[in-house]
Amino acid sequence: MSRKLYTDTDKYAWQSEFALVEAYNSAVKDLVRKRYAEFGGAWQDFVADAAYAAITKEDMLSIERQVLDHGYRFEPSAMSSAAERPDAYRDKGLHTEGFSFEHPQAPTAATDADGRELRGAGDNVVTRPRNVVGIARYVRTSDKVMAYLTDGVPADTIAIVDDSGGTLTAPVLEKFTGVLCAGGTTRSHLAILTREYGIPCLMNVKLSGIKDGQRIELECSARAKTGEDYASGTEVPARVWRLA
Repeated sequence: MSRKLYTDTDKYAWQSEFALVEAYNSAVKDLVRKRYAEFGGAWQDFVADAAYAAITKEDMLSIERQVLDHGYRFEPSAMSSAAERPDAYRDKGLHTEGFSFEHPQAPTAATDADGRELRGAGDNVVTRPRNVVGIARYVRTSDKVMAYLTDGVPADTIAIVDDSGGTLTAPVLEKFTGVLCAGGTTRSHLAILTREYGIPCLMNVKLSGIKDGQRIELECSARAKTGEDYASGTEVPARVWRLA
């Protein structure tokens, strides 16, 4: 939320720059106006006493449901990494068909003997016995998450996401086969969540040429990157291959 200094005359007219915050605040103000009109007494009596009974927990939960049902979800948090680190999210079009990350430092190599084409690498969260194979699906907006909530997450989905906070994908996270995140570290919120859910995850990935719908393999059998590695600047790459 933006910060500013208020005067006595303008503080109630202030509006947030975020739709979610403004929608919630406006609904609360409307509720207070309604309950005060029903009260019919002095404002100071309403604020000091009557409001505690007039405005209930169910009223506040109803506002929350109304705001979320109208589509205001968590875009500011979900897109914060892309706003703060734009070079990490260079692409060929945000929501176009065939979209792919095109990071200039993504490691690439020709197809190997196993039919795997190296198209990127990241920081492994937890070492696992075997690598994970699935279908790359970009999950970058709340609309995509709502579609998954409504229709279900497709089988074998390896979600490719922008933000390391975990807010956007939390409602469907446990349904993913794997996660690739363009930001964060193995200590980020998303890394903690995937670790708890037991979902293979690479953080701070640099990808090139992986398009939505393609089969990919995550090297989650690679050593997990530790806090000591970050402190010493030690690179511990876990690779991402595009499969033939």
